Amino acid sequence: MFDTVLIANRGEIAVRVAGTLSRLGIRTVAVYTDADTGARHVAEADEAVHVDSYLSIEAILAAARETGAQAVHPGYGFLAENAAFARACADAGLTFVGPPAAAIDAMGDKIRAKQTVSAAGVPVVPGRNLAGMSDDDLVEAAAEVGYPVLVKPSAGGGGKGMRRVDDPADLRAALESARREARGAFGDDTLLIERFVTNPRHIEIQVLADAHGNVIHLGERECSLQRRHQKIIEEAPSPLLSPADRARMGEAAADAARSVAYQGAGTVEFIVSTDRPDEFFFMEMNTRLQVEHPVTELVTGIDLVEQQILVAAGEKLAIGQSDVDFTGHAVEARVYAEDPAHGFLPTGGTVLALAEPRGPHVRVDSALRAGTVVGSSYDPMLAKVIAWGPDRDAALRRLAASLGDTAVLGVGTNVAFLRALLADDDVVAGRLDTGLVERKLGGLTGADVPDVVFAAAALDELLGLQPAGEVVDPWDVPSGWRLGGAAATRFRLACGERQVTVRVTGSPGAASVAVGDAEPVRASARRHADGGAGRLEVTFGGRITSFRRALDEATDTLWLAAHGETWAVAEHSLLEGESAAAAAGGPVTSPMPGTVLVVKAAVGDAVTAGTPLVVVEAMKMEHTITAPVDGVLTELNVRAGQQVALNQPLAVVTPQEEASND
Repeated sequence: MFDTVLIANRGEIAVRVAGTLSRLGIRTVAVYTDADTGARHVAEADEAVHVDSYLSIEAILAAARETGAQAVHPGYGFLAENAAFARACADAGLTFVGPPAAAIDAMGDKIRAKQTVSAAGVPVVPGRNLAGMSDDDLVEAAAEVGYPVLVKPSAGGGGKGMRRVDDPADLRAALESARREARGAFGDDTLLIERFVTNPRHIEIQVLADAHGNVIHLGERECSLQRRHQKIIEEAPSPLLSPADRARMGEAAADAARSVAYQGAGTVEFIVSTDRPDEFFFMEMNTRLQVEHPVTELVTGIDLVEQQILVAAGEKLAIGQSDVDFTGHAVEARVYAEDPAHGFLPTGGTVLALAEPRGPHVRVDSALRAGTVVGSSYDPMLAKVIAWGPDRDAALRRLAASLGDTAVLGVGTNVAFLRALLADDDVVAGRLDTGLVERKLGGLTGADVPDVVFAAAALDELLGLQPAGEVVDPWDVPSGWRLGGAAATRFRLACGERQVTVRVTGSPGAASVAVGDAEPVRASARRHADGGAGRLEVTFGGRITSFRRALDEATDTLWLAAHGETWAVAEHSLLEGESAAAAAGGPVTSPMPGTVLVVKAAVGDAVTAGTPLVVVEAMKMEHTITAPVDGVLTELNVRAGQQVALNQPLAVVTPQEEASND
């Protein structure tokens, strides 16, 4: 057995792997970049080594040699499915905690993978998966397969570069975009095309294999709830499959693993039609630990990281297929730094305060702590909240309640969206498919900011204005009192898409609060500490709400959180005409921090509303910024490859009439 293992990763997976290694009595070594100095995975390791990049094989191997590590655990992402890294570890005398490089090669190329498993009798989706196909070849293949089709990169995973195409007229543009994204993400723009299965469900099977020819499966995970082809909620077992279906899919997954002499933990992904659950097709094999592996651990009681370590150390599986028992149900939700109401655009910022749920049968895999800086350099997933229950309904309820106790103040997240999704009637009933989130997105996002939030922000600011000390001059108390009667203190506030004036009469302990044009409501507020985190208790209209609170002093923004919702409230000028000015053109800004991938227009170009101007990429997501109005592109402030900040001006579009007058 190893005595020191280097974890070649970051974030929550590095923390999670370190937990099992520590339990096994194995010394842990972390690596970190400048952006992760002070990160939680660094603090919790026994030793940490600085590297320039998590993708630098040379730096990772040097760190392993320097610290005396005998093995390297790659986690997921970065180098986890890099066959060259696995070979480099072997050449350096290090054990790669994962499958042989040959298995990574075979399954890392989707074209080769489909050919390999098909030869082993595993069913694959109809399509064309020849190497080196040109755009013309792919157009021809799509016509043969029939629309809708799915364009997929041969390399990589995570939904990057995937495009669904329903209309032949849209295919070539989709191919251009998919090739660019695949080339940027994987260094390989080879594409394949296959039939898009209607009402598809994404179901995967967890497998374990050792170097002695033993292969077992640990049942399935339902991963159909996705956005942009990336999973957001996963569960085990699937509400769709019967025990017979599970056994058939499990055996097919084991056959796929055997076809490449697999070793370690891996996942075989299948696509299943809701209408035909007995019919399934191989999609790909992930030759690593999956993000959603905790749900399998909770229903089987098997620590997958421990099994990876044991197999890597050369031991035989101590578990046979008949030893695998499934108990209860588990559901996982991924907490992302993103804005679901605006197309899941990445967010960012500094974690000012943090609350994560605790309790029986609740697990949180997280790398967050107060002070963590969330930037655009890495994947936007921050944490995972996982709940177990004796049945599916109990697990869903426990997860929803746990998300209600989750708050990340300082960074916008998808927690409220996740709670809304869990409450959806189809989700509760188990009627899932990969298009559900997209169809229902409008009803899962965009809720107006409630009046109590603005009232809380105004009362909190008033509390901050209260004079301190043993002796208080009544004239210093900001009560709004004037000769002749009380006068209201006005606060102009903005949150989300809403901007209001809040009028507070009286003191924070006994006030009358009017939000916007609404009638005044009796209210009060008081602050108190809760385990070091700030809380604001507000009574508004007879209802008491306890908010977690944190003030971002750099931007003078108050962050409030309650019941799984988070709001960032700031001062606003409410100047008349601002909306009209924005509608008249002017600066085009970046909706997220990221990197300019492509500049699609030049100064002097005549553009129409919706014309693509710039493509910005952040956290593996592309976003096309378009012209807001018809006009002329009069300024262009960025170039391809340039880093841009949130709300940074990218270009200026001058309306046609104004450009003509100039």
